[in-house]
Amino acid sequence: MEKGQTSGAKKPKEGGAVGAKVVEHVRRLIEDGSLRPGDRLPAERDLALQIQVSRPSLRSGLRTLQAMGVIEARQGSGTYIADGPPKLGDGPLRFLAALHGFTRDEMFEARRVLEVGTTGLAAERATPEHIARIADEVTSMFATLDDPQTFLVHDLQFHRAVAAGSGNAVLATLIDTVAELVFEYRRTTVERARDLRESAELHRRIYKAIRDRNPDEARRQMSDHLNMARMAQAAEEDPAAGPKETALAPRPRRKK
Repeated sequence: MEKGQTSGAKKPKEGGAVGAKVVEHVRRLIEDGSLRPGDRLPAERDLALQIQVSRPSLRSGLRTLQAMGVIEARQGSGTYIADGPPKLGDGPLRFLAALHGFTRDEMFEARRVLEVGTTGLAAERATPEHIARIADEVTSMFATLDDPQTFLVHDLQFHRAVAAGSGNAVLATLIDTVAELVFEYRRTTVERARDLRESAELHRRIYKAIRDRNPDEARRQMSDHLNMARMAQAAEEDPAAGPKETALAPRPRRKK
């Protein structure tokens, strides 16, 4: 053995293996129903004893679970199994966006593919509780027309609520992930928004179609909204551009 080399050289690898042991233990507890969404994890000391790992190894595994969106730490309260749709961390997504150069057009194209169909499912499947939540977000949007940043938060929450109403956790997760990235892009430009009332009205039309259990109309209204949102953000990024075509204004018919 060379000078300065010890039998502890493999510790980083072993530490990773122990962290994986923590992840596997929590996975089994979730699978057998011992832990459910919203449940609080045992205190670190107790959990480390259960799994038979050191506290530092336990924390390493918990950090992995937090990055995966499985658990969430609440200041002064403890660590909980995540409640609601699973989340994909926005940190890694931002790195991917920077690495691969995600464009605004690509983001809106992804939203169209995901959200138009999901809105139709929400019109078919949303529970009264889902519909009430969607309505609350629309009301909040109209109440914050003079506060673009808060308006944008309710816009994001509206799309999350619609996705949850689809009853499909996979779609809800994907839409939440894409919506978070769109939110990050738009919060730097929304202060220059020209007409938030128009956006709120389009969201209200989507809500009404879902409430009325009309999937075709819900899909059409979501498509119109995304078209308008795409043009609105382009205008926010280039304030010198001319007036935008909107989904509410009548469009000129093409000559046959």
